[in-house]
Parts: sequence; C-alpha cells; structure tokens
Amino acid sequence: MRTLIRGATVITMDAQGDLPRGDVLVTGERITEIAPAISADDANVVDASGCIVIPGLVNAHMHTWQTALRGLAANWTLLEYFQKMHAGLATVFEPDDLYIATLVGAINQLNCGSTTLVDWCHNNRTPQHNDAAINGLLESGIRAAFFHGTPKPDPKPGERPFWEVPHPRAEVERLLKAHQGNPLLSVHAAVLGPHYSTLDVALHDFRMVQELGILGSLHQGGGPARTPDGWQQLEAAGLLGPQINIVHGHALSDAQLQRFCELGMSFSAAAENEMTQGHGHPITGRLRALGKAPSLGVDLESVLSGDMLTQARVALGMQRSLDNAAYREAHGSIPPTSTIRTREALSWVTVEGARMLGQLERIGTLAPGKQADLVLIRADDLNMQPVHDPVSTVVMQTTLANIDSVMVAGRWKKRHGRLLDVALAPKLAALQASGRKITTALGLSKE
Repeated sequence: MRTLIRGATVITMDAQGDLPRGDVLVTGERITEIAPAISADDANVVDASGCIVIPGLVNAHMHTWQTALRGLAANWTLLEYFQKMHAGLATVFEPDDLYIATLVGAINQLNCGSTTLVDWCHNNRTPQHNDAAINGLLESGIRAAFFHGTPKPDPKPGERPFWEVPHPRAEVERLLKAHQGNPLLSVHAAVLGPHYSTLDVALHDFRMVQELGILGSLHQGGGPARTPDGWQQLEAAGLLGPQINIVHGHALSDAQLQRFCELGMSFSAAAENEMTQGHGHPITGRLRALGKAPSLGVDLESVLSGDMLTQARVALGMQRSLDNAAYREAHGSIPPTSTIRTREALSWVTVEGARMLGQLERIGTLAPGKQADLVLIRADDLNMQPVHDPVSTVVMQTTLANIDSVMVAGRWKKRHGRLLDVALAPKLAALQASGRKITTALGLSKE
C-alpha cells in the first residue's frame, strides 16, 4: 500500500532540507520519496495543502503508569513526590492499573503528535505488572521503548531497601525474549545508577546493560548521592558509553558532564517538571556549551501536560531566559539576538530523541528509507496564520488543536483531528475507576 501526502510544507529535519511545498510518498512502513512533486498513480492521495509535515515527535522520558493520577502531583515538590507517590500511591497499583494507565497515556501521546514513547516503568513489582504495561503499549500502536525499572517503596522491617537490590536481570531477559523482533517495541533497563543505589548494585546493573546489549537509563539528581564516587568506579570498570542515558543530570559537575559527553552518553531533560518540582535549571545550556544537545521528555503526567511541543517550547524559553540573564549581568543590556533558534528546539523532540534511543537511522527525521513516522499540522487554522517561518510556527504556535494527522510506520493513527480505531469511552471510564481506587486507598479521595 502506498500513500502520497501532497502539497504540504515539509520540515524534514534531515540533510535534504525543507520544502516550502512538497510531497511525501510512503510505501508500506517506509518513506520512499520526498520531492516538490511526485507522481504515483497507484497511491492513496492525501491532500495536505495548508498543512506542515514534521517528523513524529519523540517523548524521551515518561512514567506512563501515572496517567490515572493526572494533576494529582501538580503542587508537590520532588521530596513530596518521593514520599506520596513512590512510598504511597505506587504501592497499591495492580497489573490492571498499569495496563489502563499505559494504554491511555500512549494513546494520548499519539493524539499530541508523539510517535515514539520512552516508557520508563518503575512501578512494576511483578512480571504481571510488566506484561500489563507492555500490553498497553502494544495495543496503542505507538512506537515504544519499554524501560524496565524497579519500584521504590519504603523498606519494611527485615527487608533490604530498594537501593541495595540489584536489577532483576532474569526478568529483563524474559521480556527481551518475549518481544524479540517486534518492530514497534524495544526493551531496555531503567536502572538506579550510583546516585540512588549502592556501588555493588550500580556495578551489577551497568554490567547487565552492557552484557545484554541494551540501553540503561537512570535518574541523576534529587538529594545527596548514595555512592559519591560511583561514577569514577563505573568508568574505571569500563561500563560507561553510548549505552548509558542520564535523565535530569543536575547533580553532575561540569567536569563530569564533559567527560560523559566525551564517552558518548546521552542526556534527557524534563524542563517543565524539573523547574516545577525543584530539581533545578535544566542542563540544556551546559550541554550546548559542550557541543551536545538533550532529548526531552514529559516525565510526569501526574504533574503536567503530555504535549511534547509544549516541552520544546518550555525548554527553549527557559534556556533563552538563562542566557539572556547571563548576558545582562555581564554587559548591562539586553542581548542583541537570541542564543537558540526554534529549529534547534524542534530537534530536541525529534532528532535527539531518536539519537538517545540509538534509532536515528530509522526515525527522528523525514528521509527516504526511514520509517514513516510523521505528523500533519494544520497551518491554516486561526491561531497559526499567517505562517512566515514554518519551523517557528510549529514550535511556538502549535497546540493540540492543530495536530491533524499522525502516522506510525506507515499507518494512520489519527486523521482529521480524530484518533482512529480507538473506543475511548470505555478506556476513559476504566482509567477513572483506576484513579479513584488508587487515591481512595491512600485517603486522597472519597468514594
């Protein structure tokens, strides 16, 4: 089956460059041609005049299991979140709760224009919880990277605390075997890292990641490190490299950050949530000074919106603000120009997300041979006109209301503003019931 998307403004984020007016030909799951005009008599033609086509967005970090708790943590600092979420609400989740939260959360990502979701699942105390979460991802039809994590409850008497427990390698291996060859799902590990575990656990977990040939992602920040010299020990053991992804990263020194960039490690920021919960300023500018760039993630829908273009806009605005303030402090005047262009912000939620996953050869830009993951944005809507700079229009003007169509691997998941093949009403009812059950169990709501 072939689909010809005709007459759109095409932002490829690739070496080919943009087309003020162009066509995109999709054959099966791949893009086969991008040109000013394409002839394909056997293709299903989509009139995209008035639209801007962009690569599918990549949400590089989200705890999708919290979808049923939307808004609940909006006023919590990170310390409140640790206690009320991980040591409280998380402990009453059953597999069905993970399933419905992950399913609805993934569907919402598609609705907002994200075609790839990094699901950082760390409330999965049994294999049944893992299977339920993955079933939600698969049912949604999104391209997903499932990062298998571990729960973080307060230890009970006689129990080892979570920071002393090695990552369950056998479970990761089971999931890898069960989903091997699935083109829309990859399995990785969400490990504790030296900031949140003992040295023995960190060494075990990083060796596991290296030996299994998967990615290891970890949070860095949020209080004092449990293993202050952990990073030095891990590097000495030869366990750092492109397979390691750091989320947040605020506690890293400039020297550490530079060294990790040299080693090819990746970084994922969650700018809006980091500022909201008290992590500190996103490390975007620190990375840029080293010639690197972050991928971006929503992090917590229990706190804020799942829209990735909002994340691009917030991260851009925050770093511009920091840069502007530094210039004014140094020179006593407003800077002569902006330090970051909007195209760079768009790359954070497309190119850099794909790079973080090691999948830039498949996704993240629009180019012949790549997976047909793309978004059609209605640029002739009231809030979008007139369009002077399409990239700036996408980053600075676009809202959910303008996301017209979303395609994953050549299949439309959303058309004309409506999700396809999704019965939302029963799913939302199940999500609401799950949210009520969880919050009632902790005394945060009443039946």
